[in-house]
Amino acid sequence: MIVDLPPSASPTTAATEPDWDAIERSPDFRALVASKWRFTVPAAIFFLAYYFALPILTGYAPEFMKTPVLGPINIANIFALSQFAMVAIVMSLYVARAGSYDAQTQAIVAKIARKKT
Repeated sequence: MIVDLPPSASPTTAATEPDWDAIERSPDFRALVASKWRFTVPAAIFFLAYYFALPILTGYAPEFMKTPVLGPINIANIFALSQFAMVAIVMSLYVARAGSYDAQTQAIVAKIARKKT
């Protein structure tokens, strides 16, 4: 059973609600969003290009992909397995970068909190 609280008992009121429009217009927030886009768009493009290279190469260069490297293991097998490593690398780069995003976010939140008081 869901019980709605009366407006007076709500934990967030107009006095404590952040001004989201002002935050969105702030130069600090815009710099944060731009910084995230500068990383995520190229990373996503690289990821998709690398991911789709395997089926494209297998379709257009099958003899090259069948080239044996070590016994029955061929270039296509190695390329497919390398995608796991590539995902781990892209993820670790993002995790390393996320620390700076967190710091920027905390600075924005602290700035907003100082303006409220």
